[in-house]
Amino acid sequence: MLEQLISGIERAIGEVFDHKPEKAVLTLSPTKKEFEGDYTFVVFPLVRQLKNAPDKIAAQLGEHLKSHEPLVADFNVVKGFLNLSMSDAFWKSSMAKIQDKDYYVADARGEKMMVEFSSPNTNKPLHLGHIRNILLGWSIACIAENRGYKVIKTQIINDRGIAVCKSMMAWKRFANGETPESTGKKGDHFVGEYYVKFDQALQKEYRQWQNEAGQAVYEANKKEAQSTEDFFKAFKNQYFNEYSELGQATKRMLIDWENGDEETLALWRKMNSWVYQGFNQTYDKLGVSFDKINYESETYLLGKQSVEEGLGKSIFYRLDDGSVWIDLEDAGMDKKLVLRSDGTSVYMTQDIGTAQMRYREFGIDSMVYVVGDEQDYHFKVLFEILKRLGEPYAEKLYHLSYGMVDLPTGKMKSREGTVVDADDLVEEVIAEARQSSEARGGLTELDQSQKNEIYRKIGLAALKYFIIKVNPRKRMVFDPKESVDMQGATGPYIQNAYVRIQSILRKANKLEKTGGLTNYNYELREKELISMLLAYSEVMDEAINSYDPSVVANYAYALAKAFHRYYHDHIIYDPENPEQTTARLELADAVAVTIKNSMNSLGIEMPQYM
Repeated sequence: MLEQLISGIERAIGEVFDHKPEKAVLTLSPTKKEFEGDYTFVVFPLVRQLKNAPDKIAAQLGEHLKSHEPLVADFNVVKGFLNLSMSDAFWKSSMAKIQDKDYYVADARGEKMMVEFSSPNTNKPLHLGHIRNILLGWSIACIAENRGYKVIKTQIINDRGIAVCKSMMAWKRFANGETPESTGKKGDHFVGEYYVKFDQALQKEYRQWQNEAGQAVYEANKKEAQSTEDFFKAFKNQYFNEYSELGQATKRMLIDWENGDEETLALWRKMNSWVYQGFNQTYDKLGVSFDKINYESETYLLGKQSVEEGLGKSIFYRLDDGSVWIDLEDAGMDKKLVLRSDGTSVYMTQDIGTAQMRYREFGIDSMVYVVGDEQDYHFKVLFEILKRLGEPYAEKLYHLSYGMVDLPTGKMKSREGTVVDADDLVEEVIAEARQSSEARGGLTELDQSQKNEIYRKIGLAALKYFIIKVNPRKRMVFDPKESVDMQGATGPYIQNAYVRIQSILRKANKLEKTGGLTNYNYELREKELISMLLAYSEVMDEAINSYDPSVVANYAYALAKAFHRYYHDHIIYDPENPEQTTARLELADAVAVTIKNSMNSLGIEMPQYM
């Protein structure tokens, strides 16, 4: 309907001013609350072409639209803003469009988008930071599917390297053969505990070394203004590499893995299998799945051939020591290493090769990497290199950069075991939802299994919405108690609007659809709701074009808030007034469908009861 109105404005400009405007200037927005009208057209972009004052242009357009456009009932002009009041026919036709079964489905684009998210390490379980990554990636994938993209959801699991060997070494030395099965622990939790135990053992070894041999090292390396304490704080990494028995053993284990030592590989496979089982359980709890999984152990050698080919095209250059670099200073970056002097790859090389492999396998048109903002520069460099290599998808690469998540108590640290585990967090929000619901005394007619399922949906909605509603770029603090609040911008508040509508529809027994409500004219609050429903596609488009699911989250909240206000001021189900009841039930149902579609695109389920 809005497209029809914009076409009417375009015709009016042509007929009144004999001018064909650019499509970009033909935009409508809801009229601000303090002014009369439903939609506003800004005429300022036309002033130069039409060589007239903005108020005069707006007045002439308004008169023409009122006379010739059936959708326009009246207008007013405020300082160059043309405020249009829509006819009853507009609102009735709009509702008919909204109720069409295809209203919420975009046409297929024929474009393949790959979204990479989660991508954890196999030395520890998923934690709160991973949850933000996962929820952002999943919602972007769902929104893209909603907008007609063919989406491939992927992750690359970091299953190799020194950090993984630390967990392996700790298990080998301290486990005495215990397993997740023998201890009753979830596999990723089990392995993560040994990563913490490794750090604890290293700290103990380091303190002993400080007392016995460290002072001599300090005396040999001290700087004039540096204290012993500062020296040892800065010396930890060098200690691991040069002095630590535990560090040396772990580095040998990594070399054994790279050389294909079967005993080392067997332990690596066993411990990784424990972690994968744990990851999959967490993904199931979050309602997340992947179409393709890559492993760093299979991709870490990729990209070397492309670098060699790029050398022949002078994209890269080789130094005397044999290392290979690329000079990106002309693009505002620096010189970047892509192959070490011994011929081994760096992460950049691997990412180049992985992108090329994915294109060969899936023929992707675009790629979204969901990775924390500490990797902003890495992806800037990666995308520039892929452009210079002439990759056909290089112009459609996007780094969905996001800020870290803190708790009210502060930051999290993996090695110290102070990270908030994803599974524990899910259980906590579900427990908060249960406590909140029981305090209100609801759900008395349901059995315990039905209640538990509703608690699960409410708790996960609280968790997911609280994280997704924040613009990805912003650092945020997650508070489990605040997330389940039934008031304000929370998942349960939006769910409550949906549940309230379902209760009304059950009370009405069935939704009578007359197909044409010729005698019912919508009231102001109803027009506001219809206007918000008409914005659904625009909101979804904005979200995917900006790679920002918070746009959808905040839209769902605004729609739920508007419905709660409408419900408070209007009787929806009134058997004494059947035509009004039908119109209002249809409007309420459309609001519920829109809320459900919006929240589903964020991975959030709707309960029938609360």
